[in-house]
Amino acid sequence: MRRKILLGLLPFAAIGLILVPLRAASLVDGRLLFEDVRTRVEGGAVDSLSSDEVWVRAARGLVGQLDDPYAELFSPEQIASFTRNTLRNDYAGVGMNIQDQLGTIVVTATFPGSPARQGGVRPGDRIVKVDGQPTAGLRLDEVSARLIGPPRTSVAVTFRRPGVDEPIEMKFTRAQIHVPAVPYALMLDDRIGYVPLQRFNDSSAAEVGTAVAQLRAEGAQAFVLDLRGNPGGSLNQAVSVSERFLTPGQQIVSVRYRDRPVEIHTAGLEAAVSGAVRSGEPVVVLVDGGAASAAEIVAGALQDHDRALVVGTTSFGKGLVQSLYPLRQGWALKLTTARWYTPSGRSIQRDRQLRNGRMVEVTPDSLETDSVRASRPAFKSDAGRIVYGGGGITPDLVIPADTVSSVEQRFLEALAPSSQKAYRTLYDLAIEMRPTLKADFQVTPAWRDSFYVRLAREGVAVERARFDSASSLVTRLIERQAATVAFGDSASFRRSAVSDAQLARAIELLKDARNQTELFALALEG
Repeated sequence: MRRKILLGLLPFAAIGLILVPLRAASLVDGRLLFEDVRTRVEGGAVDSLSSDEVWVRAARGLVGQLDDPYAELFSPEQIASFTRNTLRNDYAGVGMNIQDQLGTIVVTATFPGSPARQGGVRPGDRIVKVDGQPTAGLRLDEVSARLIGPPRTSVAVTFRRPGVDEPIEMKFTRAQIHVPAVPYALMLDDRIGYVPLQRFNDSSAAEVGTAVAQLRAEGAQAFVLDLRGNPGGSLNQAVSVSERFLTPGQQIVSVRYRDRPVEIHTAGLEAAVSGAVRSGEPVVVLVDGGAASAAEIVAGALQDHDRALVVGTTSFGKGLVQSLYPLRQGWALKLTTARWYTPSGRSIQRDRQLRNGRMVEVTPDSLETDSVRASRPAFKSDAGRIVYGGGGITPDLVIPADTVSSVEQRFLEALAPSSQKAYRTLYDLAIEMRPTLKADFQVTPAWRDSFYVRLAREGVAVERARFDSASSLVTRLIERQAATVAFGDSASFRRSAVSDAQLARAIELLKDARNQTELFALALEG
């Protein structure tokens, strides 16, 4: 026995002698354990940290160890960015959308009425300095933070413009910037109005109401509410948007907390006269895997009350509610505090885990197959239609997104290792063509040739035969980017709509439906 024990200890000699007193297992006093570890790290770790940094990392570590993939600890700078980009609709700045293109900060759009638009900033302009400080080596959020500041303060920006040799110096007075939730609204034909709701911020419901009223004045008698790619946001705004489509008193969502009574949100009276869709007007809601959270609250409420036909592919599946808790010194903590349920009582939460900074699904992705759907909890809408819980909003009519052919897929795979360079090349081509483009432009073989030559110049290796085999896809890519740069998002949408299978099906059904009941009947026939 003695020999066996000694042999069992030998491997530890390879890593040095560690002497620890042994004692019987007991309950751990976590507070003392943490203090012991903190003291040793702060005083003796090779990579020294300040006392404050030790505490900050400890706090972040605690949040990271929670079984809550949506929990976050925000510094004052991070909470300012989160509030500006996720919850609020305005901020004090210059009014530009910017992107990091291979380390260069590029303007991709300016907002109407903003200092940037009024100053003549153009999409494609490169930001090289802010208040005299070079932007080279800075992250996108660092440049954004330098551009934003208190209203009526000034900021100097130096641009480089393609085709212009000398840098362009501009000085702006920061102003409140409105970032629209509904960037445009337009008629798809003589009776169908289209409303793309791209985010939920503090004016989403008002903008939807304005868009509906505008489109009805132009003759709209049916509507498409496009929630595809909408990542969600404010619960209150989700309720308010839903009110524009429902009748007063109808339930929109219930929220079940651990430490407080259930909250039940219903449609109020004021929405009935504030840009609401009338009860007889048929509605289609478009969803996809990018529609999440607040977008799913709207889609779920309208589906459960048979107020809209949901078309597209299964939504993201985020049936959780986060609360934001202000902390001392300007910090804030975001925690998951509740689950929400649609009016029929279903949770649409799809289990996910946070792995390497990304949400990874635990449940299957193929939620639209008959076999998977059969295993999900089934509920009934007001009219008795089957609706599903347990993994996103399943459309009433599943229409796959536009797919690419096998040869086009191989072309995209060839671009993948250099996707950032390929995008930058496409963007630069569109910027160069912008001065000559007319609204009815058509992509020519010469444009495609130019794109190929530019890709090769940037070191993006694509065989010419593979490039040519994907000419239809290349044409669409050039067309969309050029239309966006030259004429804006609505022009780009109109051009891409012709190849949008989900939208095309919605239009086809709405053309023949005089009310919501007829719309459901037509969908069942098809």
